Amino acid sequence: MHELIVSPFLDGYLAVRPGNTTCVRLPATHYDEVRQHSGTDAHVPGWLTQVVADAWNLDLQGQSIAQSVLVREPTELGFARASWEINLGCNFGCKHCYLGDRPFSGLTWEQKVRLLDIFRDSGVLWLQITGGEPTIDPDFEGAYRYAYAAGMMLTVSTNASRLWNKDLLHLFRDCPPYRIVASIYGASEASFDELTQRRGAWKAFNRGMAAARNAGLPVRLNVVVTEDNAHEVDAMVAIAEGWGLEHHVYTNMQPTYSGTGEPLLVQSEHLRRRPTFEGCNAGVTFFHADPHAKVSICKIGRDDQIDLMAEGIDGLRRLGEISDRLMLRTGGCTGCSLSGSCRVCRPLAKVYQEAKAPLNLYCQHEDTKEMVNS
Repeated sequence: MHELIVSPFLDGYLAVRPGNTTCVRLPATHYDEVRQHSGTDAHVPGWLTQVVADAWNLDLQGQSIAQSVLVREPTELGFARASWEINLGCNFGCKHCYLGDRPFSGLTWEQKVRLLDIFRDSGVLWLQITGGEPTIDPDFEGAYRYAYAAGMMLTVSTNASRLWNKDLLHLFRDCPPYRIVASIYGASEASFDELTQRRGAWKAFNRGMAAARNAGLPVRLNVVVTEDNAHEVDAMVAIAEGWGLEHHVYTNMQPTYSGTGEPLLVQSEHLRRRPTFEGCNAGVTFFHADPHAKVSICKIGRDDQIDLMAEGIDGLRRLGEISDRLMLRTGGCTGCSLSGSCRVCRPLAKVYQEAKAPLNLYCQHEDTKEMVNS
């Protein structure tokens, strides 16, 4: 299995190592040299052995490129990242979940392989596999290994409840993830099980996290704050810090992506002021795929989805135009005098509006009278 990936990335080239966050930019001439000898017994060039020694303390001296380096081919589309809901099914029933209904359904194995091939051929270097709870999908291990072998840097978003599983630990040992992102929903059994609506969830989380830490997995914790656990924010952060894990605190609940407001019912008073939205590359350099290979610009902006099983990779060519249209300030935001300093993108504002959410959750205006329509 490869020790290193050399790949096009946006307007340049990178060397990356599975299981590590360090990236090294390469000039085009160096990429072309490695690509020319891809899959051959030619030795790893001296400049690259020095690069990997400096960046990762890895010794490739005397090894062949075929042995240790996977070279990604240039692609016409040039997407860099994607996220994929392999399945919406979940073993938790979190009150704040933005997915709404979570049916256990998705693609066949053959279709999953085809979708992963499209990811690869569109240039995706970083792939986030999410759900639902992705690790309960029967094809998760196979899909993960296939994506890894194709030269993708993999992030798995999980509730950590199954990270103790021996097959998963072997998988992550053989094919190191870029990152495991786990969510913590409380600092006590009572609050954790209440928010997840699953008795035993707290114990499963701790069992999984203990196994992940013992295995040295690159885990980051998302600290999710709702009314059920708001009194334990400091304690959750202390758990993350005690485990020596990078963490991020999420306080702002959002409606489901279909615009229903159930997750807002557990919104705590610990609201965090969002920074000004300055644009993003949704649909331009990255995209999102649901369990049925319906692709959208992101997890929130799911209007005008593209069916990749029907259209194939050429369907991705339409994402840029869709993104431009979805980002336009429309509906209640048309003509707003404060749109230049808005704190949410238009697709997110739309789901808040459809859920009839209080303006203070997403808008700078204190009441609807200040909204200007045209």
